[in-house]
Amino acid sequence: MKKIVLVLVSVLLCQTIFAQRAAVVNQDKKFGFINEDGSWLIEPTYKGAISFSDGLAGVFDGDNWGFVNSKGEMVIGAKYDKVKGFNSGIAVVAMGKKWMYINKKGEEVSLQTSDKVFDFVGGVAFFRQNGLVGLMNPKGEVLAEAKYKKILKFKNGHAKVLLGESWGLVDSTGKEVIEPIYQEVGYMSQGVAKVKKDNIYGLMINGVFTKVDGAIKIWGFTDGENLTYAMNADKKVGFIDRSGKWVIQPTFKKVKRFSNGLAPVLENKLWGFIDESGTIVISEQYKDAEIFSKEGYAPVKPSKMWGFINTKGDLIIDDKYIISAKSFNFMVAKSKGFENGLARVGYKKKWGFINEKGELLNDIWYINAESFEEIKR
Repeated sequence: MKKIVLVLVSVLLCQTIFAQRAAVVNQDKKFGFINEDGSWLIEPTYKGAISFSDGLAGVFDGDNWGFVNSKGEMVIGAKYDKVKGFNSGIAVVAMGKKWMYINKKGEEVSLQTSDKVFDFVGGVAFFRQNGLVGLMNPKGEVLAEAKYKKILKFKNGHAKVLLGESWGLVDSTGKEVIEPIYQEVGYMSQGVAKVKKDNIYGLMINGVFTKVDGAIKIWGFTDGENLTYAMNADKKVGFIDRSGKWVIQPTFKKVKRFSNGLAPVLENKLWGFIDESGTIVISEQYKDAEIFSKEGYAPVKPSKMWGFINTKGDLIIDDKYIISAKSFNFMVAKSKGFENGLARVGYKKKWGFINEKGELLNDIWYINAESFEEIKR
């Protein structure tokens, strides 16, 4: 039995580590897809494309949109005016003014009656009836009745909901994990979410409210990080831990979240980095700075352009690039900096990918380049 479990774990780890990823690129005004080694997954033959999701990618032939698989085979013919990515086997497409759901066979799927067609994210979609919003699964089964004024996008398996004038939190089954009775609510992270009630800010910790003394604003936690930032009445920012205790006093004008044990901070006019004790470990010298990636590199802006430093503060890639989380197509914007050993950067009005040595992937700059996405999640 133990051997079977170990084999299954090994298989899952391998699938995670070796998940195939691809990026949409525009070369010579034609769109295609590249692998992370720079080779072509699908040659640039289309006039438009959106990133892979759920094993398929939307492509535009100049007249209409269809879907291709990772072999470049057109599995759903180009007949749509607009398309969004697949999720849980369902995609939202438009023909003329009609928006509808289709499955991976290209067949129209009838789900819940809705005033608007919402795309699926994480196996859940909104539906709207009589101006109120609910949740459904890909089978069209109701997870949460249409009773909310608003449901915001899911994050960490939870979504903010507005019932009347109060906010709460639901999970992907539609269950209210935080009752909608709060003025504000944040996303859940490892059992902790920020809330505001009766003008008092605090944390909901495994269902129990804890006041954060002196806080007039709190930002949400990130999984794997023990600290988040909060603001006091003087509009200075510091850091609290998951128990709601101030561990770095609010003395900064601006901060960004911790990653790799370091966080960008602005105390006067320039940005630097502090460690989790609040000590400045990389001096305030940048016009702007972003968080460190898992690989231990952070984008910084010493002057007009962006470069990259390591956790010692050494400039390892010269500051000559543009960085942006903006997406050029319909997909969700991505974080800035390195991911899986590559960073998406702009240079002289073109876009490409550099490695940790600053070497350009495939030695090619593209008209546009999207972030890499898993082909099949």
